[in-house]
Amino acid sequence: MRLNQYIAHHSTYSRREADKLIQEGRVSINKRIIQDFSYQVENQKVYVNDKLLKEREAYTLIVYNKPKGELVSKKDDRGRKTIFDSLPKRFAHFTPIGRLDFASEGLLLLSDDISVVTKLMESKLERVYLLKFSGFIKERVFDTMESGLNLEDATKGGHFKSPIQSMEFSPFLGYEVIKNTKKFSKLKVIINEGKNRELRRFFSHFGLEILDLKRIAYGFVSLNNLPSGKVRFLTRGEYNKLHQFLQGDLEAKY
Repeated sequence: MRLNQYIAHHSTYSRREADKLIQEGRVSINKRIIQDFSYQVENQKVYVNDKLLKEREAYTLIVYNKPKGELVSKKDDRGRKTIFDSLPKRFAHFTPIGRLDFASEGLLLLSDDISVVTKLMESKLERVYLLKFSGFIKERVFDTMESGLNLEDATKGGHFKSPIQSMEFSPFLGYEVIKNTKKFSKLKVIINEGKNRELRRFFSHFGLEILDLKRIAYGFVSLNNLPSGKVRFLTRGEYNKLHQFLQGDLEAKY
């Protein structure tokens, strides 16, 4: 790995900041100052300002803006399109972090490290969604969003093959009413769980049909302007927050 890449990957410095450190003679290997940005680091100890740079585990996280009409699955026995039909082949071995159903869209995280996948899936990081409904949302729905709900029969809104019968819904972390009319309504909601079709099951209990469901944020990662069907790597800032999260220092803030 090139020296400037190595520094950026294993620290909080950006590539540009790494270049400046190298240029200023503040980077050394085997007690020798290295000022060549393209120097290849191979099983060597790198020092920045005379401090050893500790290697971070090598893993990658990507953001995919999943369109409607794709399954979050490796393959489908009915021949339907999956996310791996659209993702570049170099990501074929990645594992999705949570799921979005066939009719849902938006932010989907994937990683090549199963331990990272597990920690993010089991976390209480916030998940933010934009929802569009057919019809008017009554006040009792908002009251229940704030108080939580325990359903013995939560099959409505779930997949017909799902074995899940009952479900407990924790209070929503927050919500914003964007529009609420007799014809259709829009909400922005924040939850911190990822249960099977949780939002569809919750609102189906009140006779509300979700027309559109789009996830726009997962913890410290936001969809922003990523086009539908496109993929991107995490930014340096997002990677820094991911490292904090994996070290147990971040989750309480999200």
